[in-house]
Amino acid sequence: MSTAEQYVSVRYLVDDVHAAVDFYTAHLGFHLKTSAAPAFADVVRGPLRLLLSGPASSGARATPDDATSPGRNRIHLIVDDLDAEIDRLRDAGLAFRSELVSGPGGRQILLADPAGNLIELFQPAGDAAPANA
Repeated sequence: MSTAEQYVSVRYLVDDVHAAVDFYTAHLGFHLKTSAAPAFADVVRGPLRLLLSGPASSGARATPDDATSPGRNRIHLIVDDLDAEIDRLRDAGLAFRSELVSGPGGRQILLADPAGNLIELFQPAGDAAPANA
């Protein structure tokens, strides 16, 4: 298997590549793979390769003008202890884009990167989810 085949890649268009790299590496457990900032960088967490494309990148330039704002899509990161993650990220000064939502499959909350792209933090049901959540 080639190096490229070990990852699932998602491209996020961002306004500031440096800010996006800092956000994902400092707060969400990604590590920097490559950087051609300010145009482009990619960060990796497990099998996910997140392509962070700034305005000068070829990925951003290929995007039609009517599709340049962040959509309602999001990456989905599974966490072991959602309450602890929420506390840790709030302590770091991050604001969430949703309230905590519970359902039969688990609990989730949304936050956004500096460009407004959404990230869902999800704790599956049965993984120490509090009964009153």
